Amino acid sequence: MNGFHALLVAQFLSAFVDNMILFVAQAILVRDAFPGWYLQLVQATFLFAYILLSPWAGRIADRFAKRLVLIGGNVVKCGGVGLLLAGADPAIGYAVVGVGAVLYSPAKYGILPFLANSDQQLLQANAQVEGTTILAILAGAVAGGWLADHSIILALTVCILFYVGSATLCLGIPSDPYNSDIMFRNAIPDFLRDLSRVLQVPRGRFSLLGTGGFWMASAVLRLAVFSWLPVAFGIRDNTTIGLMITLSGVGLVVGAALTPRLIPVGHTIRVIGCGALMGSCLLLLPWSPGLTLALLIQTICGSFGGMYVIPLNAILQRVGEQTVGTGKIVAIQNFAENTLMLAGVLAFLAASMTGVPVVWSMSANGLVLLLIVARLYLQQRSCQTSV
Repeated sequence: MNGFHALLVAQFLSAFVDNMILFVAQAILVRDAFPGWYLQLVQATFLFAYILLSPWAGRIADRFAKRLVLIGGNVVKCGGVGLLLAGADPAIGYAVVGVGAVLYSPAKYGILPFLANSDQQLLQANAQVEGTTILAILAGAVAGGWLADHSIILALTVCILFYVGSATLCLGIPSDPYNSDIMFRNAIPDFLRDLSRVLQVPRGRFSLLGTGGFWMASAVLRLAVFSWLPVAFGIRDNTTIGLMITLSGVGLVVGAALTPRLIPVGHTIRVIGCGALMGSCLLLLPWSPGLTLALLIQTICGSFGGMYVIPLNAILQRVGEQTVGTGKIVAIQNFAENTLMLAGVLAFLAASMTGVPVVWSMSANGLVLLLIVARLYLQQRSCQTSV
């Protein structure tokens, strides 16, 4: 197994568990009679960990060999699962998993330019990593829903075993060049300076806003499904909800596979078009008159989402390689994406607590993404440059 294949399998196992845990947390909340809106709060603590630690995460990824950072991230995630096993508040346990995730992510994406020899190879590597991640989302959602319905203890045990397996596989990833001169004491001002530097690059602004909008919409949709399916179709068990969530992932896998063929490097008008189509699907989804049509819209939405976000990731990684470093750029990307995701989740939480119908919240989610895509189109026209 070469280094890139080791990374793919390790990423699959880690992402598999990342997506299982939300269903296990939901099962714990139901078992312990937490209020219905508490799942949104649990998700918010995970996102807050990303935002809080972003100034240090990129430095860690560039300061040490990235395979060691990947191992460390998996170990921290195991600690969060251990807290859930010990009976800690799900918000606390999930927040610790978030700490592991914020360490893991810059190293996962930051090592791709080291493993790829050209822009086209980097795009293909991104597509394979995204495709593997989405397959893990599919399997993790199904397995998490089923295991959570049958045994919370068994589900959490599987989580720990898979994180350990991911950490072990990371040993097979080659050690990339790292900068031992990087310091941590000025992390916050340096992070803000790096963020400003990236935002001064048109391609940096374009891709940060684009990926942030995608993940904000995806995070809100993922949580909304738990509330919408019972209201719209009477579906309440975690197993069925998990199967429903996988449909967006099926579409994303298709989109990831089609991206290198349909969207060559630099064709941003096609990227913007895919984002607009994704937003339109999100806008229409909650008004589906029947389950079959809803399933079809979810799948199509995922396909357009894959073709929208993967080219943006490749653009941003090249911007990072040319400006602040591959690890730092992913930390900046995580900061931007999770700030928008947290804003979306908190808005959905507020809407839920004040009695706003979930169909209106879901439609508003699609409308916000359409506004972001419109802003990207205007930016691309005003710059008159290919990003």
